Amino acid sequence: MGTPEFPHLGKHCSVGDCRQIDFLPFTCDRCNQVFCLQHRGYFNHQCPNANQNDVTVLICPLCAKGVRLVLGEDPNVTWDSHVNTDCDPSNYQRATKKRRCPVPGCKEVLSLSNSVRCKDCTEEHCLKHRFGPDHKCPGPRKPDSGFSFGGMFNKNQKGKSLQDRSSNSSSWWGSSLMKAVSNIRASAESGMMKVNNVTTQALQKAKSGTAESSSGGELVEQCVQCRARFSTVSALIEHVERSHQQSSRAGGNRVTIDVCPKCSKGFRDPVALVEHVERDH
Repeated sequence: MGTPEFPHLGKHCSVGDCRQIDFLPFTCDRCNQVFCLQHRGYFNHQCPNANQNDVTVLICPLCAKGVRLVLGEDPNVTWDSHVNTDCDPSNYQRATKKRRCPVPGCKEVLSLSNSVRCKDCTEEHCLKHRFGPDHKCPGPRKPDSGFSFGGMFNKNQKGKSLQDRSSNSSSWWGSSLMKAVSNIRASAESGMMKVNNVTTQALQKAKSGTAESSSGGELVEQCVQCRARFSTVSALIEHVERSHQQSSRAGGNRVTIDVCPKCSKGFRDPVALVEHVERDH
């Protein structure tokens, strides 16, 4: 048994009448015994565990479902358990009903291999009637061309309401913005007019001699253009004639300074004053 190089090669067949020495024996996966080539099958060596992994399924005549028999359990017990828990007679018609080609006169049973779904009518037909002219296909479904006055009226009403809302909102924003700009400009112009009137009245009073000097030497008179303070009106007039009138004459034209009514900041350009009021105040 075996060779000098492989002494453990080969075994006797487990069948009592055979006992043949096989150098490449077969091991049964159910009973784990060794057999020769002739007795390697389950039936040939009468394997006691031949049906250990077998699966037996019976079709229920009531619901057409498959009932699997449990190994080592009485089939009657398995059948009673299925009838009491899982059996549904209403499933019999769905399971046994065969799909056939819908063409009149055709009795071809449809399956996965011989059925074709039409792209136009979305119905399944046999291979013989798979083309449109063969099963009289009505063609793709046409869109509804009917004209509904109600839908058009609703659309018009919706569009009109949206347009009214957008126009109302845009007009409200535009009117509010224009009102705000006009109010700011009016306040700036009124402040400028007040400052100019006060300055003109002070100069007229000083020139006419009606202005009185303040008592105690306090700096009560203030220059409108450079914000310098003086104790008397005469000193203010001398300052204006000496500092501001000479500079305006040297420039050719008299420079007018506009004062912000909020923060008393001077600007040479009225547009800059308006932008300053809109931005800061």
